Amino acid sequence: MSKIIRVPRPAATLILTRDCASGIEVYLMQRTPQAVFMPGYYVFPGGAVDPLDSCASMQALCSGVSDAEVSRMLGIQRGGLAYMIAAIRESFEEVGLLLAHDANGDYVEIAQPSDVEYYAGLREHLNNGQLTLADVFRSRGLNAAVERLAFFSHWITPEGLPRRYDTRFFVAAAPLQQTPVPDGQEAVDHIWINPAEALARGERGELALSLPTRSTLQELSLFNTTQSLLEHTRYARQVQIKQ
Repeated sequence: MSKIIRVPRPAATLILTRDCASGIEVYLMQRTPQAVFMPGYYVFPGGAVDPLDSCASMQALCSGVSDAEVSRMLGIQRGGLAYMIAAIRESFEEVGLLLAHDANGDYVEIAQPSDVEYYAGLREHLNNGQLTLADVFRSRGLNAAVERLAFFSHWITPEGLPRRYDTRFFVAAAPLQQTPVPDGQEAVDHIWINPAEALARGERGELALSLPTRSTLQELSLFNTTQSLLEHTRYARQVQIKQ
């Protein structure tokens, strides 16, 4: 019997960090225990790249960053911008954090009760397939904050697992005027935590962490501020594929 080789599906992950008195904190969400892939694990928001992430209407809302530019950074011929869009979309779908610019070029604020309710409705329609991410952005005149994302790492799921992904990890400062809320479907819980503390809790069996998450947390633990992390990540460097 011939062995089935599963081709890794393109995917994107978004590492969101914020500064606190003890250094940086990173956002982790817990996947539902019913998930086929990494059930119950604490991970960064992310998922597969969708065909609509490449559509012209969405990419037109990524002002200042071209597909050619991002593709060169990722080491592919084309389609790089779709990875960044996927990371932003998955973050909003799974935990409600929207990396988008308002008219002033700042992260959009979702703090007032009316705004929280409005964006929660948009998120529900997006998750149900009634809206696209481009529709969400156009409803309030927003642009995708793709230039705030820095390419962090590249992981490919090894053979033998029920699902395989070819995943680009990005890192960005979290929008501070937004409150994450797990969708209750893919994400059932969440936590802001110092990377070193997350690793320690993982060692104690309190947090289920995959190899890519543990490795990423180890790298993040070397930085005291989001700015220093982003400066390092944006510096010209060779990103090796990890498995």
